This record gives sequence, C-alpha cells and structure tokens, in this order.
Amino acid sequence: MAQVPVVPIGNARESVVDQAELDRELHGHEPLATRLEERRAEVQAGWGDKYVERVHEKDKLTTRERLERLKDEGSEIFEVGTFVNYGVDFNGLRSPAAGVVTAFVQIEGRWCVVIANDNTVASGAWWPKTPEKIERAQEMARRLRLPALYLVDCSGLYLPEQSKSFAGAKGAGHIFKMNSLLSAEGVPQIAGVFGDCIAGGGYMPIISDRVYMTEQAYMVIAGAALIKGAKSQHITSLDIGGPEVHVHQSGCADERVPDDVTLIDCLRREVSRLPSSGADFYRGGVASMEPVYSPAELPGLLPVDHRQAYDATEILARLCDQSLFWEVLPSVGCEMICGVARVGGLYAGFVLNRQGLIDDPEASDQQRPAGILYRQGIAKISAFSRACNSDGIPLIWLQDISGFDIGAEAERHGLLAYGSNLIYTNSTNETPMFTVLLRKASGAGYYAMAGLPYDPVVQLSTPISRLSVMEGRTLAIASYNSKLDDNFEIVTTDPEERARIEKRMAEVEARIEADMDPYVAARQLDTDEIVQIDELRDWLKVLVEMSYQGTGYRRVKNPRIWSMHDLDVLVNGGRA
Repeated sequence: MAQVPVVPIGNARESVVDQAELDRELHGHEPLATRLEERRAEVQAGWGDKYVERVHEKDKLTTRERLERLKDEGSEIFEVGTFVNYGVDFNGLRSPAAGVVTAFVQIEGRWCVVIANDNTVASGAWWPKTPEKIERAQEMARRLRLPALYLVDCSGLYLPEQSKSFAGAKGAGHIFKMNSLLSAEGVPQIAGVFGDCIAGGGYMPIISDRVYMTEQAYMVIAGAALIKGAKSQHITSLDIGGPEVHVHQSGCADERVPDDVTLIDCLRREVSRLPSSGADFYRGGVASMEPVYSPAELPGLLPVDHRQAYDATEILARLCDQSLFWEVLPSVGCEMICGVARVGGLYAGFVLNRQGLIDDPEASDQQRPAGILYRQGIAKISAFSRACNSDGIPLIWLQDISGFDIGAEAERHGLLAYGSNLIYTNSTNETPMFTVLLRKASGAGYYAMAGLPYDPVVQLSTPISRLSVMEGRTLAIASYNSKLDDNFEIVTTDPEERARIEKRMAEVEARIEADMDPYVAARQLDTDEIVQIDELRDWLKVLVEMSYQGTGYRRVKNPRIWSMHDLDVLVNGGRA
C-alpha cells in the first residue's frame, strides 16, 4: 500500500505517427502557433514605443520592465489573461490585456500572483473587464494561498467607458472586497505604488500588509484636476497624497523609496521574509524528471482536426515525469482515463478523455465512440475526483469532449443523476483543480469536466481549443430542424426557398465556428490563457508546484494512506 504503482506509458513518436502524418500535423499547427506568438507580442507592446518613451522620460520603468526585474533570475513569467479585451474597439482605442498584467511570478523562490497596471496603456487605467481580470487573479492567489503583489500605477477608471466597469457585482469595487477576503484568510498582500494612484486605484493598495511608495507616487481619492474644478484649489497630486503625506502623516503607506528599481528590491526583500515553499517537502527528496518522450512532440500527436482520433495515453506520456503513470480504475468507464503521476516531482491527478472507438460494455460485440461521457465513466471520474479531494492531490482535467451520451438508453441509465453527482463533487472539492481545453469542450461535458463555471483555479486553452454548446453544423441543423427530413436534407422543392435556407444555415454554422475561436473565450474571460501545446508541461509543473507551496491550509495526505489505494483494492483487487 505504501507504493504508488506507476508504470511506464507511451511509445516513441516513430511508432505512434509516421513521418508523413507528423509533417501533416505540424503543418496544420504551425500557423496557429505563429498567430499566438504574434498576438502575444502585439499585446505585450501595449500602446507602442511612443508610450514606452513617455514612461522612460519620467525616469520610470514600464510595467513589463518592472516584472522582469522582480522575477527570480532564470525563471519564467506565466501570464494569465493576456487576451482579455483582445480585438475590442473602444471608440477607436484598444486596451491590450485590459490595461493590466496578471501573472504567476517566482520571487525569492516563492510563487506569487502579481497584478500590475500597464503604464503604457492610458496610464494604467481600468477599462471594461479590467476589474474582473484583477479579481480573477486575486481569486487564484486566494485559492492557492500565494502572496499577492500589486504594482500600482493607475489613473483610475477609463471614464468614457465607466458604465461598463463601475457598478456591477464584479465591477471595480469588488476588487476591494477581494483585498479584504485575502486579508481575512491570511494571504500576504504587498503593494508598490509607482505613480498615479487615483480613486479606485487609490483604494487598491491600502488593505495590503505592506505599502511602498516612490517619490513620484501618490494615492488620492481625487486628483489635482478634479480638486481644481470642484474647489478652485491650485495644488498638485503629489501635494495632496504623495509619500510625504501618506508615509509621514496619514500612515496609509509604510515606506518611501527614491525610484522604481529600489522599490522592486524592497518588494523582493519583503517576499523573502515570508515562509518558504513547501513543495520540496512534499517531493520527499524526489527531483523533477523530464518525460521519457519529449513534450515538444505534442503538436505532432494532437490532430488539429477535432474529428480525428489519437491515443490519449501518448499525451500523458509527454506530460508526466519519466512517462510514469498509475491508471486508477482502468477496467471500468474506459472512455475516461483517471490516474496519478508526478509532475515536477509532485503528485497530481489526471482525468482525460480517450478518443476513437472503445468496446461497449452493454454489448460485447459492439463499439462506441469515446470522447463522450457514459454512465460508468461519469461514476468513475466522480469517485476519482472525490479521492483526489480526500487525499489533497491537485487535479488536472484534460478536456477533449463532445458531451454526454444522449438518447432513450442514456436517460434510462440515469445520466442526469450521475452527471449531477459529478457536478456536486467538483463544486465542493477543496483540492486545487486545473482545467486544460486540449481540443473540444462541448456542451455539458465541458461543465462536468471542471470547466470554468466549476471554479478550477486556472483554465488553459490551446490554439486548437473549441469551446461551445455544440458544433456549428450541428447547431445549424438544430436551428432549422423543421425544414429538414430525417437525413437532415432540406425538404422544400422551391429552389429560392432552398437557397435561402442553405444560406442561413451556412451563416449560422460560420458564426458558431467563429465564436468557438479560443481568442473569443479569452477576450471575454471565459478562459484564463491560451498556451502553446508544447508549453503544457511547463505550465502544469508550475501549477502543481504552486498547489504545494502553502502549508497548513488544506489536507495533504502522504501516499501511504491515499483513498486511491482503497479504490484499487475494491475494484481491481489491489496490486501485488
């Protein structure tokens, strides 16, 4: 029982796909991967070189320069919410990344959530979706108990669009509630004020445990221009709420420092005073080891065409340490794979959809499509999800799902009740869950496998993700079902009416297909980030490590007493 019975999985790429198929898949992925890199660069440029120069003329660093200095040398920044507001036009203006950078950043060996106003985009103003993006990052910090760092350089709400970001339940004011919840739950918050800090921006740092200000920084309920108009007083914002006021008089800030570089050094020093990461303790002396099969091969194994099947175990083999995996409950619900592996030396649970055809347990001489949830598979992943929660194992959901089984037999089997049980389980889990939309994320299957409405800490998409209730062609057929026969052919004999229906069905299909673009989901915060397929292993290593960084706030069992072993004995008789 003390052993976690991982076994080798996967095969060399040459035995999985031949060179011609590999070249074909890589050719299909290449333009999508290139588009992602180009769009990342576009967002990271903010409003462009002219605005970077304006920042430098004030002897300040840009927000992204601050982040580079803040992170540990040699570490990566893992940005979330890159494409919020992507492509949205605000009366001729755009707001790259909604004017705020939110990212996981390693500082003094500790992973932190950093929320930093982009001072090259409208002086760090809050646009529509900016508050929701900030709150989403705060929730990630709260769920993982990661220190939250605020790099504040914010001119307040972007006033021409204030109606879209001020009043709602998740409007700008909710940021301060999240500040309060983080504080109430003991999550460290550290603020560095680098410049403008007006109105809502002025409230944002105050609840933090430590507040630093540069000599150019100020925090004010109303800036000098507003006071001049309201009270006819000629006074600067620095006079109203600069470091002289807030460090030495009001006590709203703790320290004043001369410049950006010094402030960043102070933030790093503050993080170094916090407890170190518990990840090494939970590794138990086991180092992170690369998979036997390279993650760089993933794009060649994951077909761009969502209708094409592949071997899901080959994906796992390129994500797990040493390509070792313990499949739990392999004999039931074969459309699903559940199991445990190390990722970066730390244990994580995996749930993913098989693809292609599988044997039908209800009819031994028949097969049925995988990528769909049937009764046994739902029960299996419910039990596995509960076991991961009981054992404190972070849970990774890899979605490539078309939905639930449908029809009279599915209803007789009670899939509604089994699905509700799974949804209840995932809704009440306390262990960190992370969701990756590999390809299809369709219908209630997306919900059941811990889609964003069920609060995974982070949801990632890939460039080939497709998030929707149903496929475009299927939806077009459903919309015009009364005009079609049993074979989905248009029944009218009137050529003009036929042409009209064909045109409208094509328009519906095209619109739905466009809406399934992962950038649409990312734009409206329906997914947290789009990542390259060959970046998935790096992301999972970081997410799992962050799950184990904090200690004492959630149950983490040692592997000797996992519930997983009980499931194995009860269903399979255990291992020798």
